[in-house]
Amino acid sequence: MSEKPISPLRQRMLEDMSVRRFTLDTQREYIRAVKRLAAFLGRSPDRATAEELRSFQLHLTESGVRPPTINATVTALRFFFKVTLDRPEVTRQLVFVYEPRKLPRVLSPEEVWRLLEAAPGLSTRRRSAWPTAPVCAPWRSWP
Repeated sequence: MSEKPISPLRQRMLEDMSVRRFTLDTQREYIRAVKRLAAFLGRSPDRATAEELRSFQLHLTESGVRPPTINATVTALRFFFKVTLDRPEVTRQLVFVYEPRKLPRVLSPEEVWRLLEAAPGLSTRRRSAWPTAPVCAPWRSWP
């Protein structure tokens, strides 16, 4: 089995990530982000300008890439330019995308009652504490 040769730039980035003990999944995602930038530019990413990075992020947004993926890409590119290339000024244009938070689903009083009724054998005192005890103090045992 023959191994593909690794470019010195990729090797350096892998070494920088290994020194910082990034997991293999994180390393894979960071490399993937830099490869996407290289494909967008049509050349090696180490000579990218701040304006090209801005255009790349705009391209990701217009392509329908979701905010978590864009933010992960921004993090990877910041690492690549700041740590591997020692060119932090290039990443000034990269910004994180706002991710709207989803509100938790709140149970109606009827749903809470049905939930409590589904726990047979609990005293009234324990039933009233049952839904909140694991959230408030999961390390404590039941009274």
